[in-house]
Amino acid sequence: QVQEVATPAMALSVLRITPARCLGAVLSRRCFSARLYATADDAIADIPDGATCLFGGFGLCGIPENAIAALRRKGTRDLTCVSNTAGVDDFGLGLLMQTKQIKRMVSSYVGENKLFERQYFSGELEVEITPQGTLAEKIRAGGA
Repeated sequence: QVQEVATPAMALSVLRITPARCLGAVLSRRCFSARLYATADDAIADIPDGATCLFGGFGLCGIPENAIAALRRKGTRDLTCVSNTAGVDDFGLGLLMQTKQIKRMVSSYVGENKLFERQYFSGELEVEITPQGTLAEKIRAGGA
């Protein structure tokens, strides 16, 4: 489901696929629907532990700050996060790394996050580094 979240300051989007409607079928636009939520907390309320989440933006610009903060407050664990960047220690996805909520990171750039580096080298974080174009194509192909 595509769920758009309207907050007083800005709107943000959370992309999810409804498995029951798409099970056994090729993913298509029929798998998606839109719903408005008053808060980011409402929008992420049913994201379970172990979910795969795609985070938009480029670098630290245009990232879904409110959704990241809501996931942190909720305490959702074992997330697989797909994003072109892993954030920095105290902003973006780095906030979820501080609380060790991310289990696996699929990203094209991870260079400015020392916390990411520590968790990776200690074996706490699985990493798949994917070139930017390949990452974009994998995401596009998943929704085609």
